[in-house]
Amino acid sequence: MGMHTKKKLNSIKFHVVACMLGFLMIYPLLWLLASSFKSNDTMFLDTYSLIPKVWDAVTNYRSGFGGVSGVGFVTFFINSLFVTVIGTAGCVLTSLLAAYALARLKFKFSGFWFGCVMLTMMIPPQVMVVPQYIILKKLNLIDTWMALVLPWLFGGAFFIFLMVQFFRGIPRELDEAAEIDGCGRIGILFRILVPVVKPAIINASIFAFYWIWQDFFQPLIFMNSARKFTIPLALNMYLDPNSYNNYGGLFAMSVISLLPVIIFFIVFQRYLVDGIATDGIKG
Repeated sequence: MGMHTKKKLNSIKFHVVACMLGFLMIYPLLWLLASSFKSNDTMFLDTYSLIPKVWDAVTNYRSGFGGVSGVGFVTFFINSLFVTVIGTAGCVLTSLLAAYALARLKFKFSGFWFGCVMLTMMIPPQVMVVPQYIILKKLNLIDTWMALVLPWLFGGAFFIFLMVQFFRGIPRELDEAAEIDGCGRIGILFRILVPVVKPAIINASIFAFYWIWQDFFQPLIFMNSARKFTIPLALNMYLDPNSYNNYGGLFAMSVISLLPVIIFFIVFQRYLVDGIATDGIKG
């Protein structure tokens, strides 16, 4: 009986500590949500409180959706959704093709090219913006959605590495059996290998979706017209040091901007766990 009581107490302690740590981790999100319900006048009177003294949610969300610079927030949302979906699909597809070539096809200096791809992971993305801007400027793509999508259409080194590891964990006998049955290279990839490496593809999609959705730096450099801004740039416009700062609208639209990322993660989170736990990563 004593041992049973001790185990029960340890279990209670563990869950209490886990709940406290979980609350600390989720507190910023709860604070953001609570702040979107507060009035601008009372928002910073009791900063740490999660219970608004004056509820003003309708005004905050109405002013937030009203947008800034004559552009509604829905326009910014559609811009971000378009850029993110196209960029994610293109990035994951090209990364998949590159990983398949590096992991399964035999060609000269394949190891060297794979090493070059890995070396690009050491280059800060801010450094790449300068040559990207020059190229996009010569192609007359500055201040267009293609300026935000095109850099993602050539894959990502991290995604290529992730998928290569999965491919290397798959027996080559599957490829040979498919070739005997008359399946070509593209057929082997999409019919045989893609279902096996689906966790890696979903992982890459989750990270790519998040990175593109929250990207502030590239739109800041490549875009000039407010009507073409994505959400991160639009949220920055809610604050004007020379006039009135609409903190209520800012926090309200920040909550709305988090919803796609949270929903996307919740829907595909089991694949994220599978991607970490799968034996394919041992390749």
